[in-house]
Amino acid sequence: LAALSLSVCVSSRELFSPSQKYQLLVYHADSLFHDKEYRNAVSKYTMALQQKKALSKTSKVRPSTGNAASTPQSQCLPSEIEVKYKMAECYTMLKQDKDAIAILDGIPSRQRTPKINMMLANLYKKAGQERSSVTSYKEVLRQCPLALDAILGLLSLSVKGAEVASMTINVIQSIPNLDWLSVWIKAYAFVHTGDNTRAINTICSLEKKSLLRDNVDLLGSLADLYFRAGDNKNSILKFEQAQMLDPYLIKGMDVYGYLLAREGRLEDVENLGCRLFNISDQHAEPWVVSGCHSFYGKRYSRALYLGAKAIQLNSNSVQALLLKGAALRNMGRVQEAIIHFREAIRLAPCRLDCYEGLIECYLASNSIREAMVMANNVYKTLGANAQTLTLLATVCLEDPVTQEKAKTLLDKALTQRPDYTKAVVKKAELLSREQKYEDGIALLRNALANQSDCVLHRILGDFLVAVNEYQEAMDQYSIALSLDPNDQKSLEGMQKMEKEESPTDATQEEDVDDMEGSGEEGDLEGSDSEAAQWADQEQWFGMQ
Repeated sequence: LAALSLSVCVSSRELFSPSQKYQLLVYHADSLFHDKEYRNAVSKYTMALQQKKALSKTSKVRPSTGNAASTPQSQCLPSEIEVKYKMAECYTMLKQDKDAIAILDGIPSRQRTPKINMMLANLYKKAGQERSSVTSYKEVLRQCPLALDAILGLLSLSVKGAEVASMTINVIQSIPNLDWLSVWIKAYAFVHTGDNTRAINTICSLEKKSLLRDNVDLLGSLADLYFRAGDNKNSILKFEQAQMLDPYLIKGMDVYGYLLAREGRLEDVENLGCRLFNISDQHAEPWVVSGCHSFYGKRYSRALYLGAKAIQLNSNSVQALLLKGAALRNMGRVQEAIIHFREAIRLAPCRLDCYEGLIECYLASNSIREAMVMANNVYKTLGANAQTLTLLATVCLEDPVTQEKAKTLLDKALTQRPDYTKAVVKKAELLSREQKYEDGIALLRNALANQSDCVLHRILGDFLVAVNEYQEAMDQYSIALSLDPNDQKSLEGMQKMEKEESPTDATQEEDVDDMEGSGEEGDLEGSDSEAAQWADQEQWFGMQ
């Protein structure tokens, strides 16, 4: 309608006043924006601004030729500032952040609304201009002291929690039942400094208060913090609790799907992915969850494609970057994987799994020195906790010279957290090298006393085989497979024992399996090659 009216306007200039033509151009640009024709929308917004400039000049020279209704209409025309904001939105959708910053920078500081300052702050942050970003976030808080996104933005840029809280103190004191906000700021200050334990304790104290009990956002934050702290069991519990309260929840579901996939619950992951796609396919989370299902099903090309699609929807999705990086690494494209893990570290410098992915890439390419430097930096930056100690020990295990150091680090990690699975696995690996199987069995039994983990049961089975405890080893492999039916190593351990017990029967079964498996393998390779074509067609995120 706007396009038709504009054509009529060109043919018959008397039909619409200059202000009405400006309004039509904005309507046209808005409709193009909502149809996702962003370049065309920018063009029409630019024409609208030119019309507005001409309108400002002519309105001073000659009076309006329209009817009486044109006067109130001219008073409610879209402002130039609003049009420039919409142009900036178009540029961000086109990933032309520099042009978006240029448009918003052209608006005088006094005329900038909170949403303009908020967009500027986010764009500055993305461009690495931290000082300008902090200034813009503070301006948002000056105008809107309860803008929680601005508070989180400042905390993410290492502004101290006390300073941020001081900018909201007057509002907190003037509004009843708002005293929880200062505790909320304190909690997220701990989150952004990587102090997971204190962050968990503070959010738990908030969540127990009657005013914020069963708050989905707090439960999601708790789940994410438990995940960062390596407590996957509590993380899954909190995600499930949040899901029950809000069945349409999308935020954080990518991490939840990843945790389920790691536990071998691929059917649950598939169901979660389908449910999320029914809610929205315009968010990264459903694509990441489906990607996790493909990755742990060893369909790495499809996982790569799904990770790329998620990044296309949200370039700041850390979980999507980790998924794509892991897929690239497992496909042997280590250098490309390193780029993705580095970008994940830039976006989430307090998340240990980002560093773990990068270090695994270094080890895969035999760059032990680079891996050691990175592990030491993580140890110094995030502090000496069970996770960082285990990560450093993992790298030390790769070098025969540092075996003793690895042992000391793992002992420290297990002293802090005797149930930390990764530390137990690495200590068991070390004991296996030293052939101290009895010590390894005692370690694993102790770890399994309060938890049930597929990998731990499988390693215990391996150790029991080494000391000729075949029946119990078979039991451990069975438990491992009940927890994760796709665990290939447990299956191989069980088949090896069966083969030793009855070599003739096992050989016949193996021949049948080979005949059946060859067809399935061909199908899998076919699906991967097809997915690889999709992946190649996807736009890769670029490092500027």
